[in-house]
Amino acid sequence: MSPLAEYTISALLIIGGAFTLIGAIGLARLPDFFTRLHGPTKATTLGVGAVMLSSVVYFSSTGQGIGISEILITVFLFLTAPVSANMLAKAAMHIGVKTMDNTRGKPWDQ
Repeated sequence: MSPLAEYTISALLIIGGAFTLIGAIGLARLPDFFTRLHGPTKATTLGVGAVMLSSVVYFSSTGQGIGISEILITVFLFLTAPVSANMLAKAAMHIGVKTMDNTRGKPWDQ
């Protein structure tokens, strides 16, 4: 394996781990339901995507071919995370989940 591929894989794993950690911290620390949706849908999706991309680079550089399963997992993740977050937000708005008083951009007047 070439040093360029090793550096690329390492960088993607570090970036993916950082984004996943930021998403998990956001999920645990943000104040209300609507702001907590941003952690797993944005940062964690990018983190898992970077880890999957590093897997594609690894298997491609070792001569095992392009990892179709990793690409399909990434596409599935990028398609389902926003849709599920949208459905969760609409359901929360429908049942009247309250937001914090100091949260900007309230979904409706309370």
